[in-house]
Amino acid sequence: MRKKIWLGLLAVLGVVGAIALGYYFQPSASVRSVASTAPGTVVRNPVSDLKLETKETETNPGFPKNRVSSELAAVAPASEVSPERLMADVEALAFERYNDRDRSKARDYIAEQLRAAGWEPKQQEFEGGVNLYADRPGSDPEAGTILVAAHYDTVALSPGADDNATGVATVLEVARLLGDRPTPRSLRVAFFDLEEIGLLGSIAFAGDEQLRQDLEGVIVLDMVGYGCYIPGCQKYPSGLAIAKPSDKGDFLAAIGDAEHMPLLDAFEPKVRTQTGAQTGENQNSDSSSVLRPALTPVFSFAVPLGGVLTPNLMRSDHAPFWYWGIGAVLLTDTANFRSPYYHEPSDIPANIDRPFFIGSARTTVNAVSRLLESRESLASPPASPNSKY
Repeated sequence: MRKKIWLGLLAVLGVVGAIALGYYFQPSASVRSVASTAPGTVVRNPVSDLKLETKETETNPGFPKNRVSSELAAVAPASEVSPERLMADVEALAFERYNDRDRSKARDYIAEQLRAAGWEPKQQEFEGGVNLYADRPGSDPEAGTILVAAHYDTVALSPGADDNATGVATVLEVARLLGDRPTPRSLRVAFFDLEEIGLLGSIAFAGDEQLRQDLEGVIVLDMVGYGCYIPGCQKYPSGLAIAKPSDKGDFLAAIGDAEHMPLLDAFEPKVRTQTGAQTGENQNSDSSSVLRPALTPVFSFAVPLGGVLTPNLMRSDHAPFWYWGIGAVLLTDTANFRSPYYHEPSDIPANIDRPFFIGSARTTVNAVSRLLESRESLASPPASPNSKY
């Protein structure tokens, strides 16, 4: 993921930003949480000292609460996620996807997998690149569309197993499992080009009025395959006024806009695993004998004002949708704040944390399934009359 600040308002709102960040993102001493690469007012902690617990506190009345959720789930269709298919996709795409020829090769593979799953892929060409997308209509045209997307390009000299073959593989698994399920909402999957040189593919996609007009919500996956369990392995950007009670990277960060909280809430699991497995620490070693959650724990962060005041959160393909006022959630393992393989030749399949990756895919499939089944608005309800907002 590349940092790209393209909102001119940031300079004007610099002073306001400093005040707002200090106000919105006050850490709560009563919430035992893990802060990700991004600030936010909603934090859910599924795991604490290997014991499950649930808490709820409110630090800012009138604004979304700081919440802690520990309920892990593996419900259909997440239970149908195939680890073999996921890793096969990562292996097939683990090559440098930087020049035109190699990106074309990646597109051919993605299109082949979509056709095999019964989809009809289409291309959106823009200057310098090509996006792929495909649609599955829902039963209720008024319910809108959920877009699930990932970028397929890489930086030079990196095979991009985590960045972002894991994201592409997860979107393909969503397409396989949910492509023939009748739901009220329509499902669109997309694979963006040229994210690494400035979010160009997603800017072109979000900028197409026909492609965005029916979007109810967007889920973007950008690096979802690496966890770390040694104290100190999780880093954080400087200057963010958020609580950092843990220094392990055993969570998937979900970064969403506060204007669309129901979209972010879809990543809060509802049902425990049937096996009762809980999180274990594998110290980045062979985890076959370690109990792991059926779903990767998710830490959710609600960002106000579409990220205008937090440019560090505009580094991936969710940002252009925020710009257009469309609710979007970024799912990420936090990239360079955790992984030593970020943008390196060593970003290979052997360095993927497979249990973490599989759990991330299950988490995604569960959330997408919930969103497709719903007809409810994904916009946040108006603030109460007593709220300052």
